Amino acid sequence: MSYDRTVRLATSDFDAAVAAVREALADQGFGVLTEIDVRATLKAKLGHDMEDYLILGACNPSLAHRALEADRSIGLLLPCNVVVRRDGDSTLVQALDPGTMVTLTGLDTLKPVADDATARLDAALNALSAT
Repeated sequence: MSYDRTVRLATSDFDAAVAAVREALADQGFGVLTEIDVRATLKAKLGHDMEDYLILGACNPSLAHRALEADRSIGLLLPCNVVVRRDGDSTLVQALDPGTMVTLTGLDTLKPVADDATARLDAALNALSAT
């Protein structure tokens, strides 16, 4: 089962890619609440070197509210993490497929929320691939 929605950006300028991702998410009503620099964390804690890898904790309050009204435990599965990572000479942007919420919970009441989230995330990813 595929659980991600991914777009490959033809850029090795990681900082520019992250800025573009933030803008594309904002255009679709998502704010970035948290940022985890996995590369820096693994280097500091384990001495491990790896490629640029950033996890953005994105949230669309309206979608989150609707999902939480359907199931209070859904916070565990909200499609909030967006990964931006270097992959060779390009950058991958990945988001959890919101349909995973419906598949894992079996709650049909989450389908409209997942469909809306999917449309918004796809629009953000498509905007990125057009740049």
